[in-house]
Amino acid sequence: MESSEAVFKEPKYALSNASTVGDIPLGEIPLPEGLPIPEGGFKALQQPKFALSNASMVGSPFPGSGFKVEVESAVSSPPRPVTEQPFPEGGPAGWATALGAYSTSYGVFQDFYVREYLTKESSSTIAWIGSINAFLVISGGLLAGRIYDRGHFYPLLWGGSALISFSLFMLSLTKENHYYQILLSQGFGVGIGIGMIYVPSVAILSHYFRRRRNMVMTIVAAGSSLGAVVHPIMLNNTIPKIGFAKATRANAGLISGLLLISCLIMKTRLPPPSSSPDLRKSLIKFSKDKAYICCTLGFFFFIIGFYYPIFYLQLDSISHHLSPNFAFYSLVIMNGSSFMGRIFAGFTGGSIGIGNLVIISTAICSVLIFCMIAISNVASVVIIAIIYGFSSGAYVALMAPMVANLADDFSEIGLRMGIGFTLAGFGGLVGTPIEGALLTSSYIWWKATVFSGVMATTGCVMYIGMVIFLRQKKRRQAAAKDIILGAIKSPA
Repeated sequence: MESSEAVFKEPKYALSNASTVGDIPLGEIPLPEGLPIPEGGFKALQQPKFALSNASMVGSPFPGSGFKVEVESAVSSPPRPVTEQPFPEGGPAGWATALGAYSTSYGVFQDFYVREYLTKESSSTIAWIGSINAFLVISGGLLAGRIYDRGHFYPLLWGGSALISFSLFMLSLTKENHYYQILLSQGFGVGIGIGMIYVPSVAILSHYFRRRRNMVMTIVAAGSSLGAVVHPIMLNNTIPKIGFAKATRANAGLISGLLLISCLIMKTRLPPPSSSPDLRKSLIKFSKDKAYICCTLGFFFFIIGFYYPIFYLQLDSISHHLSPNFAFYSLVIMNGSSFMGRIFAGFTGGSIGIGNLVIISTAICSVLIFCMIAISNVASVVIIAIIYGFSSGAYVALMAPMVANLADDFSEIGLRMGIGFTLAGFGGLVGTPIEGALLTSSYIWWKATVFSGVMATTGCVMYIGMVIFLRQKKRRQAAAKDIILGAIKSPA
């Protein structure tokens, strides 16, 4: 017997051939410091493995039941390079990358001036621009995540940024009430561009942060809500003075500058995986992960109702004879509150628990969507805008960390985010047009409100299921860890 400390910085025991003990899924299990390694030639292996023999279980899989551990030889398990490196938890490069990711999300929200520019279109028709944009932004992560996992971060970042900049400048050349022009530039062009950079810009933070990862991801997500405050105010004050074209070009120039800064300061730290996850095998694995299934279904259903207050609170306020100027600023109030909610989630998610905070925030959002039926005065709009903005902001900030925490391995994060966000994108694609159709030109608010509230509530229920299944999974993994460590410590 010899000490592992002199040979390995962080030795790990893992299962090969058999991935479960009974129905207990087993992943890599870190060894306690100082635990001795059985004699048998591990100096040649950088990542030793212990395998369960198919015939090693006698009776129930618990300590003392005849559970045996066999050591794989160096011949049957060739050495694998260790890619895991100590995480700096920040540093100049890490925080610069976080700043870059923050800047990329700063220019996402352009809904205000699009809706102002298409005064002759119905609310349902206009909603397709925003919903297509949201779908491409979120679901683009499925392809972008796969490309990112293969090590092509920089082409995604530079290519997506260039497409966003080009599309925004093309938007300034569109003509008033020419729907297809704005649909192509804002809906498709900007949507595809942001879809190329969104998931990679969030996933790259995992190169620099482990302990602080959830907090940093939520702070980065706050960038879009800050942009949602600044850009509408900027455009609302510049369009009347210098016209739509010049105001849009100024706005596009600001966003392009931020994207350029992001491209220059965001850097990868870790080498790409030697082989990307097999899509078919990954899908099979993910389909058996009950917590992940509930998470993705929660994305789909909740996002259907999520955008309803964001897209229609302003119109709802005006239809109830409130001041149009105040109605505009109700959206600004919501987005400002969303910024605070995202920051709050970043600093409290670790203590409250990401899953718990997601359930709380989605439950509050669901209740407030139903409350939109009761809008009648300025006070009711302000209350809904502040509380919904704060709760929805916390939810958005937790989406990426929530998926990352469900991943069993670092290499899965991009693919898991891509699949989950694709379903969320489909929810955003169908949600607002359905709500606009239910609203009709007569503004029948209760139909659209009830539909959105029910969808959001369904999403909240899915997240409750996610937390329940995740806790069960962790208990099984903890039990499996005890079994393995007990078997290693006990003499055969």
